[in-house]
Amino acid sequence: MTPIRTRFAPSPTGFLHVGGLRTALYAYLVAKKQGGTFILRIEDTDQNRLTPGAVENMIKTLQWAGIDFDEGPGKGGPYGPYIQSERLELYKKHAQQLVDAGHAYHCFCSPERLDRVRAQQVANKLPPAYDRHCRNLSPEEVAQKIQEQPEHVIRMKIPVAGDLTFNDLIRGPVTFGYKVLDDQVLMKSDGFPTYHLAVVVDDHYMQTSHVIRGEEWLSSTPKHLLLYQYFGWKAPLFAHLPLMLNPDRSKLSKRQGDVAAEDYWKKGYLPEALINFIAFLGWNPGDEREIFSLDELKQEFSLERVGKAGAIFNIEKLDWLNHYYIQHLPTQELLARLKPLLHEKGWTNKSEEFLLAAVNLFKERMTTLPDFVSAGSYFFDAPTEYDQTVWVKNWTPDTARHLLTLEKLFEQLKPFDAAQLEQTLRDYATQKNLKTSVLMSPLRLAITGVGKGPSVFHTMEVLGKEESCARIRTACARAAA
Repeated sequence: MTPIRTRFAPSPTGFLHVGGLRTALYAYLVAKKQGGTFILRIEDTDQNRLTPGAVENMIKTLQWAGIDFDEGPGKGGPYGPYIQSERLELYKKHAQQLVDAGHAYHCFCSPERLDRVRAQQVANKLPPAYDRHCRNLSPEEVAQKIQEQPEHVIRMKIPVAGDLTFNDLIRGPVTFGYKVLDDQVLMKSDGFPTYHLAVVVDDHYMQTSHVIRGEEWLSSTPKHLLLYQYFGWKAPLFAHLPLMLNPDRSKLSKRQGDVAAEDYWKKGYLPEALINFIAFLGWNPGDEREIFSLDELKQEFSLERVGKAGAIFNIEKLDWLNHYYIQHLPTQELLARLKPLLHEKGWTNKSEEFLLAAVNLFKERMTTLPDFVSAGSYFFDAPTEYDQTVWVKNWTPDTARHLLTLEKLFEQLKPFDAAQLEQTLRDYATQKNLKTSVLMSPLRLAITGVGKGPSVFHTMEVLGKEESCARIRTACARAAA
């Protein structure tokens, strides 16, 4: 049996797109399910589009998501280097091999001529393509032009008639007519290969068994398969993943939402939730289950259950999953993930016991990690402003008198815990013939400054007697001012 070797081969032109993260995830899962190898290869042959730091950022994001590569930059492996710009001599050698075998040719057309040809084709309502002007130059003409114009390109020869059919692991048989294919540039005038040559050479030498990539590369596959034929190499298996779509079924784009994986990291989504969510953008387990850890995905995932239809990126579903994962994280682990945010706020003077109690109380109300430091800021800072809608609705001329009486009762409690606090308030309400809500809403407002949140009695227990009573007095003093 051929060893399973998959790869993720991004271009370092910016952030890691969530679509790229899904491609990496699927390739990783295919390899890991069968004890195979997952490779990271950096395709940096388009030197004009490189972004400094992009490689490091991609690796960091993959590691955050739990997708660990076996071979690649920084790790090495038997088939390196794993950065294409460090493999240029290999591509030049194979481009020349194709020329020598009659499968490729030197092209000397200037960009200006190519623009004129395309403009004329468009005017004639023809698909723009290279007109093969240099394809049939004689060896003597080629030799002379190389002397005159050493910087030129090499193009592959596409058959002029017939078609090519291949089996896509997701789409089944796919057929392309050669007439719709262009004589693709393989080597650019700057000495760098194009994607089409480099990807085939690298996948061969790195012994890639499965090429898993986005649907946008489907039309390039016949060119790649031709190159495998020209070289006499065995081709890998191909799987082209469905598009990711916005809710309006347009292609996922920055204009309609975040598309960088790191954006979701920065916004406080857990990697477990994002991976679970992205796994379902194209794949399903065939039953009603929705929650899958990365280890469970390694066992369950298969390309056979990946569909062809575009997958809707539903942020509400991601929010639901993230909320679920936050609820199910042990509080100690959740606190560890929150601590960088607490440090940013300067909230570092609280004990571990206090932090654990606060996080445990508030976690059910968290959708993302920053929710704790925004909506739960009252655990760290006493309110200086009060929700005016709640104040106007619930604070009466008698409120301060009732709260100050309760505050004196609270000060006497031993222990100062939620059960005792609640019972004290209910007893007082009964004694004064009041509805508990008449006291509860103003009490919450005094303690937190807002009108909703976890149990106010448990919140007071976490804050402690001294702080809770001080906040009641402050709110009443504000009302009297």
